[in-house]
Amino acid sequence: MKRRHFLGLLGAAGVTLTTGTKAKASDAADVAGLPNAFGVLFDASRCIGCRKCEAACNTVNELPKPDKPFDDLKVLDTERRTTAKAYTVVNKYVPKPGENPVFRKIQCNHCMEPACASACFVKAFKKTETGAVVYDASLCVGCRYCMVACPFNIPTYEYDKVISPRVMKCTMCYPRIKEGKLPGCVEACPKEALQFGRRRDLLNIAWDRISDNPDKYVQHVYGEHEMGGTSWLYVAPRPSFAALGMDEHLGTASAPELTSGALAAVPAVAGIWPVLLTGLYAVSKRKDKIAGEEKKAAVDAAIAKASAEAEAKLAEELAKAEVAGKRRIEVEVKKALEAAAKTSDGGEDA
Repeated sequence: MKRRHFLGLLGAAGVTLTTGTKAKASDAADVAGLPNAFGVLFDASRCIGCRKCEAACNTVNELPKPDKPFDDLKVLDTERRTTAKAYTVVNKYVPKPGENPVFRKIQCNHCMEPACASACFVKAFKKTETGAVVYDASLCVGCRYCMVACPFNIPTYEYDKVISPRVMKCTMCYPRIKEGKLPGCVEACPKEALQFGRRRDLLNIAWDRISDNPDKYVQHVYGEHEMGGTSWLYVAPRPSFAALGMDEHLGTASAPELTSGALAAVPAVAGIWPVLLTGLYAVSKRKDKIAGEEKKAAVDAAIAKASAEAEAKLAEELAKAEVAGKRRIEVEVKKALEAAAKTSDGGEDA
C-alpha cells in the first residue's frame, strides 16, 4: 500500500475511531448519487499553461497576491501544490524527453464521498447538493485529520495565523454557483480546457470526446470512479494519467467504504494521530528555513518516519485486537460447551 493512501485511510477512519460509529461523508441525501450535482471537466490536451485560471481564482477568492505575477510562466518549471494562499495551481509535465509539455490544473476534486468529510468528527466539511465540498471554519477544531485523509493531498492549513487558523482549499466557487455563475477558473479559461455542467452530462461529453479521438486520448475518464468518484473529471492525451503526476492506483472504493471495517474495533489507533500531526507540523514550521531540494527531502523524511511509526502502531493494535478476539471466542465456546454438558447431564438424570 502506498504511504499516501495508507495515511488517507487512517484519516478517514479518524471519526470512526473517536466516535465508535461508521464514518459518513455528509448530511446531503444520497451523496453517492446526487443526480443533479455539478462538476468540471478538464481536458489536458487543451490546456496551454497560461495560468489565467490561477489569476481568476486569486481574484474571486480575494487571496493574497503571489510573489511572482501570474504572467510569469517560469514558475511552471517547478512542480507545485496548492497552498493556503493558492487554491489552484497549474503544473507542467514532459511525458518523454523532447516531447511537447502537457499541463494539468490542480485543485480540490470535490469527491462524491469526500475523505475530508469522513475524517472530520465535527462536520466542518460537507458535500452539498451542487457537488461542491464546502468548509465551515466556525466548526473546525484544527485537528487537520482532513489533510492526512485526502487522497489527493489538497487541504492546506494557515500555519502562519496564530489566532483561528483555517483549513484552506478550492470551494468550486460555491457562492458563484448558487448565484447561477460559472466558477472563476472556468470563466477565465481562453481555450475551453475547463467545462462546467452537470456531472452526468460532463461524463457523456468526456466519453464522446474519447470515442471520437481514440488515438489522442487515454481510454479513461479520471474521476468517474476513483475513490468513489469526483466532481472534477479529467481527460488526458496519451500515454497516461501517470505522465501528468496523477495516481492511477487509488481504486474505486470511497473513503467511508474503505474505513468501515476492522479499524472500528481498534480505538487505541487514535493514538497514532499525535505522531502523524506532530511530524507534519514540525515540517511546516521549518518551511521558511529550508529551501528547494532540502525542503522536499525534509518533508519526505518526516512523512516516512511518521508513516513508519503509524504502521507499527497500527500493526501492534490490530495484533492485540486479534488476540483479544480469539480469547473472547474461546470464552464463549467454553461457556457453550459447559451449558451443553449441563443440559446433557440433566437429560441423563431424567
